[in-house]
Amino acid sequence: MSENMLYTTRIPSPKELNLVRQTPAADNPGSADSQDASDPGSADAADFTETNNAMAARDAGDTFGSLKISVTSSLGLIPVENASVTITFTGDPDSVLEQLTTDSSGLTEAVNLPAPPLEWSLNPDSEEQPYSEYNILVTAEGYEPVLVTGTEILPDRLSLQPIRMNPLETTEEEEKKIIIPEHALFGEYPPKIPEEEIKTLTENGEIVLSRVVIPEYVIVHDGVPSDSTAKNYWVRYKDYIKNVASCEIYSTWPEATIYANILAIMSFTLNRVYTEWYRGQGYDFTITSSTAYDQKWIYGRNIFENIDYLVDTVFANYLSRPGVRQPIFTSYCDGRRVTCSGLSQWGSMYLGEEGYTTIEILRYYYGNDIYINTADIISGVPSSWPGYDLAQGSSGEKVRQLQTQLNRIARNYPAIPTLVADGIYGPATAEAVRTFQRIFGLPQTGVADYATWYEVSDIYVGVSRIAEPD
Repeated sequence: MSENMLYTTRIPSPKELNLVRQTPAADNPGSADSQDASDPGSADAADFTETNNAMAARDAGDTFGSLKISVTSSLGLIPVENASVTITFTGDPDSVLEQLTTDSSGLTEAVNLPAPPLEWSLNPDSEEQPYSEYNILVTAEGYEPVLVTGTEILPDRLSLQPIRMNPLETTEEEEKKIIIPEHALFGEYPPKIPEEEIKTLTENGEIVLSRVVIPEYVIVHDGVPSDSTAKNYWVRYKDYIKNVASCEIYSTWPEATIYANILAIMSFTLNRVYTEWYRGQGYDFTITSSTAYDQKWIYGRNIFENIDYLVDTVFANYLSRPGVRQPIFTSYCDGRRVTCSGLSQWGSMYLGEEGYTTIEILRYYYGNDIYINTADIISGVPSSWPGYDLAQGSSGEKVRQLQTQLNRIARNYPAIPTLVADGIYGPATAEAVRTFQRIFGLPQTGVADYATWYEVSDIYVGVSRIAEPD
């Protein structure tokens, strides 16, 4: 179903949205993916510095978000203990706001930081930057310093900033600098070049998957496809989805809206994976970071806790049509500056506010024959989830596998207690799971549910490998 939503001075009702949606989009070639042609606050954004933004938030009633930093070595998943973390305003880098130190798990405490009013991220007509920006400088003995500029803080949300530090013996640089540009809903990015929802797959000798598989990694080309100077990054699939979702939408939106957008992002990505889209054109990557061709992805950016957890719980899902094997190529756009034949990001926010469920939002934009599917195969995991939660009283081989993996992880993360791998899920195993959940941002239930099982699997694989420096 096509959608051609255009916001003016107010958000239209669902009935009005139906009327707008019938309007042809021939005069707007843009679309699908995101953030595009013009910035909702472009006239004022240049003059609205981060310091002013934070001060405005403070004046508006002490609105705050929070920030937590995790620091690991780029050579293996090894937490960096006693790293010094300095937080400043991006607009005033000489004024130190917080000075933190990482613990044995490479984590800082969560700190509150000024953020703009919540309403700014819920109103498509607002011309104010809805997030505040901070610089993070991390130093540690034996490692190259890292400076991140532009970490985004939204009100009432926990922002998670991962930092990967290169050991000095692997680098000759004096400092690693990461610049996070404007959020895709706020900055100016090129509109998506329209593509067919279902790709025609010809017998041309190329490898095309026979089933939908959740990849362990995607290779992200950080530029347009033809830019041979752009760097390729190997990114864990879940981390890629979390990054894109944090780039494409605001984490302050309703959960049903966030879930709908995550599903669109995952289906888009899995269509690229399933069809070997870029490899079929002779490229050596899975997807690009260009909004003209794919989805916004930013190396080293922060993600948001609620997006992080939601992706962990649904990462094997995608969108399907009856009788079509491949995940559909989900067109989406911001719906304010750019319109498209798929999901409107701002429109989906409004529908979520009106109480629409995730599937209702998706069917509003993609039609009543859209449904949520689940991939049977997840690559790169030692063992699949048993299909039920493991908790105190559980026993058997799956419990033993969990205990063994936690013991290996505990060698890198000593806060996790070492277990006897006896296949019995007792209080000690529950405590080890609870500690793991605390470190890796999951609800601290002590129960190995779907999200926890696969996060343990991911971290186990990560600590068992030797990575390359960034």
